[in-house]
Amino acid sequence: MTRACRHRLIFLAVILLAVPGCSETEPPPLVGSGHRDESGRRAGGPEKISSRHLPNPVRIHERVISGGLPESDAAFQELADLGVRTIISVDGMTPDVETAGRFGLRYVHLPHGYDGIPDRRVRELAKAVRELDGPIYIHCHHGKHRSPAAASVACVSAGLIPSQQAIPILELAGTNPNYRGLFEAARNASAFEDALLDELQVDFREVQEIPPMADAMVHLSHTSDHLKQIAAVGWRTPTDHPDLDPAHEALLLRELFTELLRTDEVAEQPDDFQEWLRESEAAAKSLETELKQWQPEATTEEPPARFAELAERIGANCKACHVKYRDVPLSEK
Repeated sequence: MTRACRHRLIFLAVILLAVPGCSETEPPPLVGSGHRDESGRRAGGPEKISSRHLPNPVRIHERVISGGLPESDAAFQELADLGVRTIISVDGMTPDVETAGRFGLRYVHLPHGYDGIPDRRVRELAKAVRELDGPIYIHCHHGKHRSPAAASVACVSAGLIPSQQAIPILELAGTNPNYRGLFEAARNASAFEDALLDELQVDFREVQEIPPMADAMVHLSHTSDHLKQIAAVGWRTPTDHPDLDPAHEALLLRELFTELLRTDEVAEQPDDFQEWLRESEAAAKSLETELKQWQPEATTEEPPARFAELAERIGANCKACHVKYRDVPLSEK
């Protein structure tokens, strides 16, 4: 592998890395709600959907909902109850094709990064929302950044919604303005000619091959999220997630940093990139050790402030790396 190829691989990995309440009412039906204009579009624009099991769902069009990762049978059942027929993942994580299939749902994998949506992917997304069986649920991990961007760009490009709705969709979903590439993609979206999408040939696959580095970054993101859940309940195992052991999750995080530092791709990266990884590895190791040693005598005992300090150190390193290497718009690379 050439040096240039290795650099492209690491930067692909970086863009796929994510940054480290339920309603008591039934979710409203997907089809038949809201007001329409004469063309059949929803006149009221995008709207939030009440959901028990889906993160941050936003209805964009009668055919399209944006949201976060469905992680349980209940989440897939909710999608089926909403009438969804196709799920499109724009996340780097391997889709749960087996579970989706048990609920009669088709998975399509069209991942992209935080730095924007490449032109080819925009065309594929537009053709998908126009032609695949709908309604369609487009998701990333949290449902806040990549999926609303992908869904808005796809719907504008396919002519399903007007271009002036694209940015409001991101704002409604809570997309971080620091992801300038995502906002740029939404801002620049415009409808394709029907002939272009008619002629476009796309192999809509259930799972796209993701480079090993990118796969490691996805696991790093999910482990970081687990530690956030643990931190939120006083660095103990969450009652609603009994499989999460605090020290073990810190161990997994440390191992992921260690494995990344062993790769040739990382060895060829700039010094600051490598230093952020080394500092995070050391902080994760300290967090693992100190979590193992902490034996609270009561559930109300406050955890040592040191836990939060170590977690903040890791988070600061990730943020610095993201700003410099991941979140730069495609147009500036």
